[in-house]
Amino acid sequence: MKRILISLALIAATCSAGAQEAMKVIKADELVWKDHPFFKGVKTAVLLGDPAKAETIIIRNKFPPNYRVAPHTHPYTEIITVISGMVGHGTGGKFDAQGEMFQPGTVFVLPPNHAHYVWTGNEPAIIQVQYMGPSGIDFINPADDPRNK
Repeated sequence: MKRILISLALIAATCSAGAQEAMKVIKADELVWKDHPFFKGVKTAVLLGDPAKAETIIIRNKFPPNYRVAPHTHPYTEIITVISGMVGHGTGGKFDAQGEMFQPGTVFVLPPNHAHYVWTGNEPAIIQVQYMGPSGIDFINPADDPRNK
């Protein structure tokens, strides 16, 4: 009987520890925008997670008008939501702006290792990106990689 009571106490403690995880609220006016680590002129805010770790990551990127991100891939599925502005998206290894412009509220999902590129129109744009970290990006043409400049 004593073993049963101890087992039940351990199960209850484990369950209550998991239930104590706090809800997280992220308010737009409380975001901390920082310079993107390698996309010059882009601001980024981490809403959830640590991009260096294998966990759920949610970030927002704020692009200036007429910005281009060269063709690249990621090793994970990306879920992208256009928050504001217009964002162009094209597929393939060559930037030819033959994709589609997406308006705010649009969500698009890219599979892992899917070559794509993005650009903004004549106004700033903000996108939200969700993925399972750690972060990773490979440019189709290494000369396009801003980390090499």
